[in-house]
Amino acid sequence: MQVNLHDAKTHLSRYVAQALEGEEVVIAKAGQPMVRLVPVAAAPEARRGGFLSGSAVLGADLKADFAAEIDSLFG
Repeated sequence: MQVNLHDAKTHLSRYVAQALEGEEVVIAKAGQPMVRLVPVAAAPEARRGGFLSGSAVLGADLKADFAAEIDSLFG
């Protein structure tokens, strides 16, 4: 369905509802298609930080393990 810009301004909620139902709605100005109303895809689920907290243990003392290399780099 193609509608003109003035009609789209007047009946925007109707056209949004039709787009949500799967109908393609194109808004035109002077007969030239300008935009297409389409539903927004579902927002991605928010990332949860720390869900692996405590499941891994680092058993290295990095300062002691690399002390010689650190001393050679920084004197």
